[in-house]
Amino acid sequence: MKTTKALGLGSLAIVAVTGLLLIVSAQAEIKSRSGNQIVVEPADLPEMAKTPGQSLFLYRTADGDTYLYVEQENGARLAIFEVTDPAKIKAVALVPVQGSGVFDFVRYLNDGAELVRFRDSGQLAELDLREPKKPTLKSASALSESVHSESLGQTGLVMINGHYRYVSGAAHDYNLVDVSNPAHPTPVATIKQVKHKVVNEETGTTYLLGSDGLTVIRRPRVEEDHRIEQIQEEWN
Repeated sequence: MKTTKALGLGSLAIVAVTGLLLIVSAQAEIKSRSGNQIVVEPADLPEMAKTPGQSLFLYRTADGDTYLYVEQENGARLAIFEVTDPAKIKAVALVPVQGSGVFDFVRYLNDGAELVRFRDSGQLAELDLREPKKPTLKSASALSESVHSESLGQTGLVMINGHYRYVSGAAHDYNLVDVSNPAHPTPVATIKQVKHKVVNEETGTTYLLGSDGLTVIRRPRVEEDHRIEQIQEEWN
Protein backbone atom coordinates (compact mmCIF):
# COMPACT_ATOMS: atom_id res chain seq x y z
CA MET A 1 0.00 0.00 0.00
CA LYS A 2 1.31 3.41 -0.94
CA THR A 3 1.13 6.23 1.58
CA THR A 4 1.79 9.90 1.08
CA LYS A 5 2.26 12.92 3.31
CA ALA A 6 2.15 16.43 1.86
CA LEU A 7 3.50 19.69 3.28
CA GLY A 8 2.16 22.85 1.66
CA LEU A 9 4.55 25.82 1.40
CA GLY A 10 2.80 28.53 -0.60
CA SER A 11 2.90 27.38 -4.22
CA LEU A 12 5.23 24.55 -3.22
CA ALA A 13 4.18 21.01 -2.41
CA ILE A 14 6.56 18.54 -0.79
CA VAL A 15 5.30 14.98 -0.88
CA ALA A 16 6.84 12.12 1.06
CA VAL A 17 6.07 8.91 -0.81
CA THR A 18 6.33 5.34 0.42
CA GLY A 19 6.61 2.68 -2.27
CA LEU A 20 6.80 5.12 -5.17
CA LEU A 21 9.91 6.53 -6.83
CA LEU A 22 9.82 9.30 -9.42
CA ILE A 23 13.03 9.69 -11.42
CA VAL A 24 14.22 13.27 -11.99
CA SER A 25 17.47 14.08 -13.74
CA ALA A 26 20.10 15.40 -11.31
CA GLN A 27 21.39 18.92 -11.74
CA ALA A 28 22.81 21.58 -9.46
CA GLU A 29 20.41 24.27 -8.28
CA ILE A 30 17.10 23.28 -9.84
CA LYS A 31 14.57 26.09 -10.34
CA SER A 32 10.83 25.58 -10.55
CA ARG A 33 9.03 26.91 -13.62
CA SER A 34 7.41 29.69 -11.57
CA GLY A 35 10.78 30.66 -10.07
CA ASN A 36 9.27 30.47 -6.59
CA GLN A 37 11.45 27.57 -5.50
CA ILE A 38 15.12 26.71 -5.91
CA VAL A 39 16.48 23.26 -5.05
CA VAL A 40 20.14 23.30 -4.04
CA GLU A 41 21.55 19.77 -4.18
CA PRO A 42 24.50 18.44 -2.13
CA ALA A 43 26.85 18.84 -5.11
CA ASP A 44 26.14 22.60 -5.14
CA LEU A 45 26.79 23.02 -1.40
CA PRO A 46 30.05 22.88 0.59
CA GLU A 47 31.79 19.50 0.32
CA MET A 48 30.74 18.24 3.75
CA ALA A 49 27.07 18.49 2.69
CA LYS A 50 27.57 15.35 0.58
CA THR A 51 27.96 13.13 3.64
CA PRO A 52 24.65 11.52 4.69
CA GLY A 53 23.61 12.27 8.24
CA GLN A 54 21.27 11.13 10.98
CA SER A 55 19.54 14.33 12.16
CA LEU A 56 19.85 18.11 12.02
CA PHE A 57 18.68 21.30 13.70
CA LEU A 58 18.81 25.10 13.33
CA TYR A 59 20.19 27.52 15.91
CA ARG A 60 19.96 31.31 15.79
CA THR A 61 22.38 33.32 17.90
CA ALA A 62 21.63 36.53 19.77
CA ASP A 63 23.56 38.37 17.04
CA GLY A 64 21.12 37.14 14.39
CA ASP A 65 23.37 34.54 12.76
CA THR A 66 21.78 31.18 11.93
CA TYR A 67 23.65 27.88 12.01
CA LEU A 68 22.64 24.45 10.77
CA TYR A 69 24.06 21.46 12.67
CA VAL A 70 24.10 18.08 10.90
CA GLU A 71 24.94 14.90 12.80
CA GLN A 72 27.16 12.68 10.62
CA GLU A 73 29.23 9.47 10.79
CA ASN A 74 26.78 7.77 13.18
CA GLY A 75 27.12 10.50 15.76
CA ALA A 76 30.90 10.81 15.57
CA ARG A 77 30.91 14.37 14.23
CA LEU A 78 28.86 17.50 13.62
CA ALA A 79 28.96 19.38 10.33
CA ILE A 80 28.25 23.06 10.96
CA PHE A 81 26.93 25.38 8.24
CA GLU A 82 26.28 29.12 8.44
CA VAL A 83 22.86 29.58 6.79
CA THR A 84 21.93 33.14 7.74
CA ASP A 85 21.63 33.90 4.01
CA PRO A 86 20.22 30.78 2.30
CA ALA A 87 21.68 31.98 -0.99
CA LYS A 88 25.20 31.93 0.49
CA ILE A 89 25.49 28.84 2.66
CA LYS A 90 28.97 28.50 4.16
CA ALA A 91 30.88 25.60 5.71
CA VAL A 92 31.95 26.52 9.25
CA ALA A 93 33.51 23.43 10.83
CA LEU A 94 33.56 19.67 11.25
CA VAL A 95 33.53 19.02 14.99
CA PRO A 96 34.30 15.56 16.49
CA VAL A 97 31.73 14.37 19.04
CA GLN A 98 32.65 12.18 21.99
CA GLY A 99 29.44 10.33 22.68
CA SER A 100 27.61 7.01 22.66
CA GLY A 101 26.64 6.70 19.01
CA VAL A 102 23.74 8.13 17.03
CA PHE A 103 21.71 10.79 18.81
CA ASP A 104 18.66 12.95 18.11
CA PHE A 105 18.24 16.67 18.74
CA VAL A 106 15.34 17.02 21.20
CA ARG A 107 14.84 20.70 22.01
CA TYR A 108 16.63 23.97 22.67
CA LEU A 109 17.31 24.76 26.33
CA ASN A 110 17.20 28.26 27.79
CA ASP A 111 20.86 28.35 28.78
CA GLY A 112 22.29 28.21 25.25
CA ALA A 113 22.26 24.45 24.85
CA GLU A 114 20.43 21.81 22.83
CA LEU A 115 19.11 18.71 24.57
CA VAL A 116 20.09 15.52 22.73
CA ARG A 117 19.23 11.87 23.31
CA PHE A 118 21.28 8.85 22.25
CA ARG A 119 19.12 6.36 20.38
CA ASP A 120 20.60 3.10 21.63
CA SER A 121 21.19 3.89 25.30
CA GLY A 122 18.45 6.47 25.84
CA GLN A 123 20.93 8.70 27.67
CA LEU A 124 20.44 12.46 27.55
CA ALA A 125 23.15 15.04 27.02
CA GLU A 126 23.50 18.77 26.39
CA LEU A 127 25.14 20.28 23.34
CA ASP A 128 26.69 23.52 24.61
CA LEU A 129 26.16 26.25 21.99
CA ARG A 130 27.67 29.24 23.77
CA GLU A 131 30.40 29.05 21.14
CA PRO A 132 28.25 28.09 18.14
CA LYS A 133 31.25 27.33 15.92
CA LYS A 134 32.79 25.07 18.60
CA PRO A 135 29.93 23.23 20.33
CA THR A 136 30.72 20.71 23.06
CA LEU A 137 28.73 17.75 24.35
CA LYS A 138 28.29 17.18 28.08
CA SER A 139 26.20 14.87 30.23
CA ALA A 140 22.75 16.02 31.32
CA SER A 141 22.99 14.30 34.69
CA ALA A 142 19.98 16.10 36.14
CA LEU A 143 17.68 14.38 33.65
CA SER A 144 16.60 10.77 33.59
CA GLU A 145 18.33 8.51 31.09
CA SER A 146 15.32 6.36 30.22
CA VAL A 147 12.52 8.78 29.45
CA HIS A 148 11.02 10.69 26.55
CA SER A 149 10.75 14.45 27.08
CA GLU A 150 8.27 16.93 25.63
CA SER A 151 8.37 20.71 25.88
CA LEU A 152 6.03 22.41 28.34
CA GLY A 153 6.24 26.08 27.45
CA GLN A 154 9.66 27.73 27.36
CA THR A 155 10.93 26.54 30.72
CA GLY A 156 9.51 23.07 31.36
CA LEU A 157 9.89 19.46 30.23
CA VAL A 158 7.45 16.60 30.65
CA MET A 159 9.42 13.37 31.18
CA ILE A 160 7.75 10.15 30.04
CA ASN A 161 9.06 6.68 30.89
CA GLY A 162 9.73 4.37 27.97
CA HIS A 163 11.60 4.07 24.68
CA TYR A 164 11.04 6.79 22.07
CA ARG A 165 12.59 7.83 18.77
CA TYR A 166 12.57 11.54 18.00
CA VAL A 167 13.58 10.96 14.36
CA SER A 168 11.78 8.20 12.51
CA GLY A 169 13.99 5.34 11.38
CA ALA A 170 12.01 5.13 8.12
CA ALA A 171 13.26 7.15 5.16
CA HIS A 172 11.05 8.40 2.33
CA ASP A 173 11.56 9.96 -1.08
CA TYR A 174 10.36 13.58 -1.18
CA ASN A 175 8.91 14.72 -4.50
CA LEU A 176 8.91 18.48 -5.05
CA VAL A 177 6.03 19.80 -7.17
CA ASP A 178 5.39 23.35 -8.39
CA VAL A 179 1.66 24.02 -7.95
CA SER A 180 1.67 27.71 -8.86
CA ASN A 181 -0.61 26.66 -11.74
CA PRO A 182 -3.07 24.27 -10.05
CA ALA A 183 -4.34 23.03 -13.40
CA HIS A 184 -0.86 21.94 -14.44
CA PRO A 185 1.30 20.93 -11.44
CA THR A 186 4.93 20.53 -12.49
CA PRO A 187 7.39 18.03 -10.95
CA VAL A 188 10.58 19.84 -9.90
CA ALA A 189 12.86 17.33 -8.17
CA THR A 190 13.05 14.19 -6.07
CA ILE A 191 15.12 14.08 -2.89
CA LYS A 192 15.87 10.44 -2.12
CA GLN A 193 15.48 8.66 1.21
CA VAL A 194 14.94 11.66 3.48
CA LYS A 195 15.37 10.87 7.18
CA HIS A 196 14.94 14.32 8.73
CA LYS A 197 13.61 17.75 7.78
CA VAL A 198 13.77 21.19 9.40
CA VAL A 199 12.28 24.47 8.18
CA ASN A 200 13.37 28.04 8.84
CA GLU A 201 10.00 29.78 8.81
CA GLU A 202 11.56 33.25 8.62
CA THR A 203 13.30 32.64 5.29
CA GLY A 204 11.02 29.85 4.07
CA THR A 205 14.01 27.53 3.70
CA THR A 206 13.61 23.75 3.99
CA TYR A 207 16.60 21.54 4.87
CA LEU A 208 16.31 17.85 3.96
CA LEU A 209 18.70 15.14 5.10
CA GLY A 210 18.64 12.30 2.56
CA SER A 211 20.77 9.45 1.27
CA ASP A 212 22.81 11.84 -0.91
CA GLY A 213 23.45 14.28 1.94
CA LEU A 214 21.97 17.71 2.62
CA THR A 215 19.50 19.27 0.16
CA VAL A 216 18.20 22.82 0.55
CA ILE A 217 14.93 24.15 -0.87
CA ARG A 218 14.93 27.94 -1.08
CA ARG A 219 12.00 30.33 -1.56
CA PRO A 220 13.49 33.59 -2.90
CA ARG A 221 10.33 35.66 -2.40
CA VAL A 222 10.12 34.74 1.28
CA GLU A 223 13.83 35.49 1.65
CA GLU A 224 13.30 38.95 0.14
CA ASP A 225 10.33 39.64 2.43
CA HIS A 226 12.48 38.65 5.41
CA ARG A 227 15.27 41.02 4.32
CA ILE A 228 12.77 43.88 4.03
CA GLU A 229 11.45 43.13 7.53
CA GLN A 230 14.98 43.20 8.92
CA ILE A 231 15.68 46.57 7.29
CA GLN A 232 12.44 47.99 8.68
CA GLU A 233 13.32 46.74 12.17
CA GLU A 234 16.72 48.45 11.96
CA TRP A 235 15.06 51.74 11.02
CA ASN A 236 12.60 51.58 13.93
